[in-house]
Amino acid sequence: MPPDAAVYLFKSCLVIVTALFPIVNPLGTTPIFLSLTPGYSTESRSILSRKIALNSFWLLTGSMLIGGHILNFFGISIPVVQVGGGLVVMSTGWTLLKTAGAEARQNPEKRITGRDITNRAFYPLTLPLTVGPGSISVAITLGANETLYHSIPLRLLAAVIGPALMALTIYLSYRSAERLAKILGETSMNVVVRLTAFILLCIGVQITWNGIHALMQEASR
Repeated sequence: MPPDAAVYLFKSCLVIVTALFPIVNPLGTTPIFLSLTPGYSTESRSILSRKIALNSFWLLTGSMLIGGHILNFFGISIPVVQVGGGLVVMSTGWTLLKTAGAEARQNPEKRITGRDITNRAFYPLTLPLTVGPGSISVAITLGANETLYHSIPLRLLAAVIGPALMALTIYLSYRSAERLAKILGETSMNVVVRLTAFILLCIGVQITWNGIHALMQEASR
């Protein structure tokens, strides 16, 4: 690979990770991941973390490479995705805000089957908790930004390496959820979970409003 191509690839991956990390926020969603997996053993959470990271990788990569084309095919705009996704995020945040802590206390460690893990790995733990409408919108925008890439091969490489780095941070964050809970203690963890759930609810409201505002602007043109 020529030196200038390597520099472009490094810059592209850096831009992708920098843009996605604050929105995906795997560190911030770790307490919610823990509260949504009551009764799961350490091994089950490890397997689940791996599946979520893999699902997140495919979602982000697919959004960057073909997300815009899929939306165009179905005639769906990004603001509509924001409204629909924002409502789902709001619902998840509200449900978690009402039930945080209670379910974990009522469900001691139990036997979790592979089907249980597979059923929960994508929804709601990958979508919308980890990779939500905000992350997908940013990934689609990054994929459509042709000035970010030096050539098509570099675009493909960046669209794989960038999400792969994000998937790695997701796995490491979720994998260490139990350690975080032990450090904070049950009372502090409940406070963190409820606070994070409220922030998640607010994020859903903000995403929905952004979509509505964009639709209103389009309608007024």
